[in-house]
Amino acid sequence: MGNFFKQTFASLIGTLLGLTIFAGVSTTGLIILIVAAATSQRVESTVKDQSVLVFDLSTKITDSEPSSSQIIRKVLSGEDQTRMSLRSILTSIDKARKDKRIVAIYLDGSKSTGINEVGFATIKEIRQALNKFRSSGKKVIAYGVNWGEKEYFLSSVADKVVLNPLGGMEINGFSSQPMFLTGALQKYGVGVQVVRVGKFKGALEPLVLEKLSPENRQQTQRLLNDMWGEWRSIVSSSRKITPQNLQAIADNQGLLLADEAKNRGLVDQIAYFDEVVTDLRKITSSKKDDKTFTQISLEKYVTIVNSAARATKNVTKKIAIVYAEGEIVDGEGEYQQIGSERFAKVFRQIRQDKDIKAVVLRINSPGGSATASEIMQREVRLIREAKPVVVSMGDVAASGGYWIATDSNRIFAEAGTVTGSIGVFGVLFNIQQLGNNNGITWDSVKTGRYADTQTLSRPKSPEELKLYQRSVNRIYNLFLNKVADGRNLSPNKVSEIAQGRVWSGTAAKDIGLVDEIGGLDAAIAYAAKQAKLGNKWEVREYPQVDTFEQRFFGKVAQETTKALGIDDKALKNQDPLTAEFHKFRQEIAVWQKMNDPKGIYTRLPFNIKIE
Repeated sequence: MGNFFKQTFASLIGTLLGLTIFAGVSTTGLIILIVAAATSQRVESTVKDQSVLVFDLSTKITDSEPSSSQIIRKVLSGEDQTRMSLRSILTSIDKARKDKRIVAIYLDGSKSTGINEVGFATIKEIRQALNKFRSSGKKVIAYGVNWGEKEYFLSSVADKVVLNPLGGMEINGFSSQPMFLTGALQKYGVGVQVVRVGKFKGALEPLVLEKLSPENRQQTQRLLNDMWGEWRSIVSSSRKITPQNLQAIADNQGLLLADEAKNRGLVDQIAYFDEVVTDLRKITSSKKDDKTFTQISLEKYVTIVNSAARATKNVTKKIAIVYAEGEIVDGEGEYQQIGSERFAKVFRQIRQDKDIKAVVLRINSPGGSATASEIMQREVRLIREAKPVVVSMGDVAASGGYWIATDSNRIFAEAGTVTGSIGVFGVLFNIQQLGNNNGITWDSVKTGRYADTQTLSRPKSPEELKLYQRSVNRIYNLFLNKVADGRNLSPNKVSEIAQGRVWSGTAAKDIGLVDEIGGLDAAIAYAAKQAKLGNKWEVREYPQVDTFEQRFFGKVAQETTKALGIDDKALKNQDPLTAEFHKFRQEIAVWQKMNDPKGIYTRLPFNIKIE
């Protein structure tokens, strides 16, 4: 009887284990099949004559190509938001300009969440590509329902701007509303001590102040003024409305209904979507039996362009584009983080590859770990000894993001790029009061005076703060010297423009931190010229996106699991309260990502968000 129970129990366990393994393998196999189908699918669509290229402005735009985890999430969650890289968009618009089958571009702004999530530097690059498309004699038509400054900034380039009769337009200027956590930290008994260099280093203010310091207010106001000035200048040129009139609209109206927008000259036509479709049918000479106009989405067109490019690849001379996008962290880093170890390997690989003749480092980062920044900056310097390195700054390239750019041959930025912030800080938390309030106390036994310096159980002593301050001062002086050497500026000049201050791209060029105003394409063209490549070269992008199978069975499977739990739809169309709560979560998340081994950071003020 005993053996019977043992055998039965063993059989039961074996069956359960078998089912578990089968279920796991089946699930894994199913996911692989789904993603393999999604990632390996070839678009069979062809571009028909008299086609309109449709650019859905809800597209989520990133610097680098979408990762496998993003594709998995889109397939399994039913997410309908398209994700595309900036370069693929720019390349496709340029190809469409020369493509005789494409007669126009339609900017569909009926749900423009994607454009609203990127910065003005990115939007300006796309706008310039659209303007170049128009200069070829082809049309650009824009349609929207509810536009803010970002959506309208892009759409104002169009030959015809159309607004829904019940739509509206927000033109009320730019603002930035930092969130301060000081009161909450005090309420819950979390102590904060800071060490810093640079009077403009506003990154710490959310933890120690309840409002902006005069210095931080000054730099934020200057940044907003520069960007708003460029917005008015460019829109003014396209719509033939003076900057003064645009300012008057912002000051006196702010929110315009459709008829008001038309009367002010901001839009050309008030119409419903079906009326826009009718006009597009005329442009494409569509037949009466056709349900809509002849069209192809930008996403599909990108795939066709990329397929054609792959089919003709036989060039050995290459330009590497390295996308440094996100927070700078020590170690490997996760998705949308610039991990020092991972990127150092990429830089070494590029340096040793004889086929790569030049490098474009695309930076879109607020900075982060000082140690990680130094590790990567060293690798960039070594590359420059062998081949040209050109930096293209995106929406933001500040602090650590600027640190890794200092040894490049030339730095490009857009007028609206947030850059500079040459400063250093450290933040020291303690939970002594929090613990005491809940009946928790600590004691200490040690063999050296500073043996328990890293504890969270008490504030740091004045002597300990001096040690941290000395480290921060050393890193700051190192930063200043790197900028002075890399930019051929005097140490006194760098000290004057540093201090943790944030600058717009325009201001950064005036003071010597940036060489030229221009986007990614301009940086690539300059790199090709520096390497004397002529017209026979191709681009290779890094970090390279692995196949799904490689990522699934490797370390990044963890990233995939995390990605599947993120609900982008919940972040769309937020009510104001939910949006503010999400903003709070983002502030906290910043601190969770900070992992410098010395606790010293070169990072942009956390809460500079232009709205």
